[in-house]
Amino acid sequence: MDAIAHVVRAFRDEAIPHSEGPIEPRRDIATLETELMLADHDVAQRRLERLELNIKKAKNKEDELELPVVRRCLEALEREKPMRELDLSEEDLRKIRGFAFLTAKPMLLIVNCDETDAPKMAGIIEQYGLHEIAARSRTALCAISAKVEEEIASLDAADAKVFLDDLGLKEPAKDRLIRAAFGLLGLIQFFTVGEDECKAWPIRRGTTAPRAAGTIHSDFEKGFIRAEVVSYDDLIAAGSIAAAREKARLRSEGRTYVVQDGDVINFRFNV
Repeated sequence: MDAIAHVVRAFRDEAIPHSEGPIEPRRDIATLETELMLADHDVAQRRLERLELNIKKAKNKEDELELPVVRRCLEALEREKPMRELDLSEEDLRKIRGFAFLTAKPMLLIVNCDETDAPKMAGIIEQYGLHEIAARSRTALCAISAKVEEEIASLDAADAKVFLDDLGLKEPAKDRLIRAAFGLLGLIQFFTVGEDECKAWPIRRGTTAPRAAGTIHSDFEKGFIRAEVVSYDDLIAAGSIAAAREKARLRSEGRTYVVQDGDVINFRFNV
């Protein structure tokens, strides 16, 4: 998995009592984090002991390089600090990737609020004192109301929009969740458009055109010639790819082009 999503209760319902008593999102977030850290501590401790034993028996360069990384992770966990807050290099992460440490994963906190809190989604962080948690490294927070989303799901598009407007919400929760998850993982998306299909492709921010082409098919990357690119906004304004070309909004980009969020791309390649 790329990240962990923790749905945190913030709604009040006497018919569904909380096992810990009062509704306190901060407490529940801390409880789960502690459980994850304890699980990772057990794995890290056992791995450290194994590495130290292996190095005593026979010098192994890979083990010697891995040892300080695991030790650093264990020390952080003993200080009650999740591994996602460590400044680990890509090489460090590669060394410990096989252990699937839970606290090394980015954390998306989904605060499930009352229906009456729906118009105040922007103030949820302040309401429950979640500023410090939301500011943590590789952590994102998104407030939703599952009850509101349940009602929206039963309506047609027009009625759903009216319902959202009445609540003072500009969009349904799924849109906010997608943006929060993409931002947390450093992802953007580009589009490919055909007569019978329009598809979105998620990629890492900073990806060059050939690498982006490779997400569609490896042959696209191997035989990359150029990318014909138009931004989403320019395409919508023009009305079609042909109109965007006529208005000089469609441009040709080479191998060094860094794909931007919302680009609509046609790849030219030859294998």
